[in-house]
Amino acid sequence: MPPILRPLATGRIAWLWGGLALSGIGDQLFLVVLGWLAVRTFGTDAGLLTSVQAAVSLLTALLAGRVTDSFAHRTALIGADLMRAVVLAGMVAVWLAMGDPPGWALVAAVLALAVGNSVFRPALIAVIPELAPVQLLPATNALFDTTERIARLLGPGLIGVLGAALPLVHFVTIDVVSFLASATAVSFAVPVRPHVPPEHLRQGIWPTLSRGFVAIRRHRLLGFTLFSSGVVNGVWMVSYFIGLPLMLVQGGVAGGIGAFGLVISAYGLTNLASTLVVGNRPMSRHPGRMIFGGNIIFGTGVLLLGLAGLLLPTPLMLAGLMGAAMVSAIGGPMHDITNATLRQTVLGAADIAAGARAFLVMTQLGLLIGLLISPLLFREIGVAGTVILGGFVVIFVSFAGLFRFGRD
Repeated sequence: MPPILRPLATGRIAWLWGGLALSGIGDQLFLVVLGWLAVRTFGTDAGLLTSVQAAVSLLTALLAGRVTDSFAHRTALIGADLMRAVVLAGMVAVWLAMGDPPGWALVAAVLALAVGNSVFRPALIAVIPELAPVQLLPATNALFDTTERIARLLGPGLIGVLGAALPLVHFVTIDVVSFLASATAVSFAVPVRPHVPPEHLRQGIWPTLSRGFVAIRRHRLLGFTLFSSGVVNGVWMVSYFIGLPLMLVQGGVAGGIGAFGLVISAYGLTNLASTLVVGNRPMSRHPGRMIFGGNIIFGTGVLLLGLAGLLLPTPLMLAGLMGAAMVSAIGGPMHDITNATLRQTVLGAADIAAGARAFLVMTQLGLLIGLLISPLLFREIGVAGTVILGGFVVIFVSFAGLFRFGRD
């Protein structure tokens, strides 16, 4: 049996993985629908809606730790899923009643997803070491990483196939069902255990807020990746969920949201393949090489994405964008799996969730900065020029990290 599949022999991990795979597909459906609606409505200012999501995610990750650490990880996971399901179900009801999603409903959905993800992700990362022995952590992290990769492959692909037959609103309905499935899977997978609130909750607000950053900064490599993660994720969001649909529209590519879904699915295909390769390898002896090497590949793909949108004629543009996306997708698992395993092995058990929140804060900060400055960049240097610039920035930061930590 390939190493990446061995964790599935544990029933609890299999339950949790299955639920998250379904939830991830629903998330990708909603993310593509939201991105398309935002671009159709706001044009080059579409990033403002997503910037609200990034800002709320940042604040939740920064401020909610004191509350979420008071509960067991199981409770946080189920609560986050149910809250998102209820809010999105309300959005579906309003959409069906009014015939089109009103702005306030879109904002409410974005806020719910931001809060839910900021609670769910740290709790998930912290619960994995409770379910898997340390020797299986790299494979288990890779296995759970496949949920997002499979979702990027199947979710947008479903839109590409069903977009003409199924109303957009019911892709959101699918997301509601997926969150309910995830909550059910968590209830079976994560055992009920007595929860003792961490000692740091008694030390005041500031120690709680800063705990994850302090823990990460003790490790030089993790400290640098904390910074670079913000850069990479900001470029990723601006390039793929604002720049890409704008390039498709401006380039006159036929297919509308279906073409957008095809490019994201191409990204997901290579993303999944890369995850399977990385997940079947033991933890790298030089994690810096794996992390920053992956980021360099990602940045190169973003650069190619912008060049395809800038230089290719309309008949070739969709194929060029899909090819660039496939190159870019190789690097993600190299960074994500190595980074997650490193945190779970070098941080203390009480610091894993706090460290995950620190990375979430920096990720959302990078997204927020990218989304806020993207309208200005789009106007000054064009959409394709902005994507090309983002690729160069990622490559530069990643080479700096590789030079500094490649031998560690």
